[in-house]
Amino acid sequence: MREDEQQQLQTAEELMQQLRSKATELLLREEWKESVQVYTQFIDLCQSQITETKQEASQLSKLKKSLCLALSNRAEARSRLRDFDNALRDCEQALKIESSHFKALLCKGKILLSLNRYSMALDCFKETLVDAQASGSLETVNGFLEKSKKLEYQSRTGALDLSDWILNGLRGKCPELAEYIGAVQISKSEISGRGLFATKNVEAGTLFLVTKAIATERGILSGENSNENEQLVMWKNFIDKVIESISKCQRTRHLISILSSGDNEDEVEVPDVSAFRPEAEERRSSYEKLDMGKILSILDVNSLVEDAISAKVLGKNKGLYGVGLWVLASFINHSCSPNARRVHVGDYIIVHASRDVKAGEEITFAYFDMLLPLEKRKEMSKSWGFHCKCKRCKFEEGMSSKQELSEIEIGLERGIDAGNAVFRLEENMKRWIVRGKEKGYLRASIWSAYAETYGSERLMKKWGKRIPAAEAVVDSVVEAVGSDERMHKVLIEVLKGSSWGMPEMERRIKLGKGLYGKLVKKQALKSLLEI
Repeated sequence: MREDEQQQLQTAEELMQQLRSKATELLLREEWKESVQVYTQFIDLCQSQITETKQEASQLSKLKKSLCLALSNRAEARSRLRDFDNALRDCEQALKIESSHFKALLCKGKILLSLNRYSMALDCFKETLVDAQASGSLETVNGFLEKSKKLEYQSRTGALDLSDWILNGLRGKCPELAEYIGAVQISKSEISGRGLFATKNVEAGTLFLVTKAIATERGILSGENSNENEQLVMWKNFIDKVIESISKCQRTRHLISILSSGDNEDEVEVPDVSAFRPEAEERRSSYEKLDMGKILSILDVNSLVEDAISAKVLGKNKGLYGVGLWVLASFINHSCSPNARRVHVGDYIIVHASRDVKAGEEITFAYFDMLLPLEKRKEMSKSWGFHCKCKRCKFEEGMSSKQELSEIEIGLERGIDAGNAVFRLEENMKRWIVRGKEKGYLRASIWSAYAETYGSERLMKKWGKRIPAAEAVVDSVVEAVGSDERMHKVLIEVLKGSSWGMPEMERRIKLGKGLYGKLVKKQALKSLLEI
């Protein structure tokens, strides 16, 4: 080797040593962005030395080992910045140099776990076991192995159990959940555009899906006067988070591009639900370019708030106003006779049946309060930009010509005796020969009158013998519009102070499953229901 080449090599080695020391220091100080920048300089120089300079075999081997470690460390820093696509590419490059490199395999496994690719993560952690003992990381690797096994099982079966966390008063960190897609498919919807449909008969409480948010934004609203401004600030922060996620992950960009922007609903493609599984193969050629206007339209149409009438928030985000984007849940349309509810735990949304659902039935939420009269629901749907045409609304529109029904609703607005309103509706339904779910529809529309009557000792003394038992009314309303906490509250009031038999207990447990799904064992459900 000529003297000038030797000098260049020595200079490069000194620079590489300086960069490596600086990058390592930044990594240890958890200055992730800065460490990525310095590791990039080191990696570029190292690759240049490998390809452009004549090296002895021992020196070449040393450079490749340095490059492999640097790629692994840059992957770690990038993963902390949630730049998972580039972090995975770093791991793959490192593993091409040394297929069993412990640090690269461990980092790759952690990234795959963060991306909810449980079985792939499990394979990575199994490979690291060979060197885990020697590196003193056996306990850490075993921890990741157990976590991956647990989440992979949850993802495959939907067997979630939040019982311990609930019985512990929802204290501590929210439980780690696996993404899960149950017996559902996406199809064209008669309600609007595309919808989510059940592919088999399920009973109340059955899990439909568990999915993690692309992004969320939460905060405490200080007061009525400042609510609008605070919500606007939160909305801007939320948009920024979504854009950041899109910029860092091609799969996220693809999934968001599938969502409706509110235009040409009849022409949009119906995706296979398998595309939303974390392990789904990426199809880079199909990625649609998303400009700012398209992103804003998609978020406007598909974002969900956590304080919705069909949502229950558990854990530390309870009490906060929250907005988020949960991609698969965005396909669920509104109905005034909904059959699903959602539970929010951390950044996850859990969607379950709020009443029994038949195969082929569309899964629906209530976007607004379904325990309101038809005219008020019409006003609400107008503010959402659609006209509800669900079976309940169609039935009630057909009944709107009944003068007696209008008189009951107007009377309630003017403060008439709630018991009188309930009695008149029940008598009229007998005369009109209203049966089955249709009874539940009309009862739900003046639910406030039923709740007031059953909760008042004075009104029950006056009307109790002339109106149906609260339990029968609750059952019919649940069958018509699904479980709701206000129905459960009525049962508590009615049965207060009386002895509980098995029928009453089973009724409350069934109502509870509609509210919370089959996420908890009976004892934890009793705790949530305060039984």
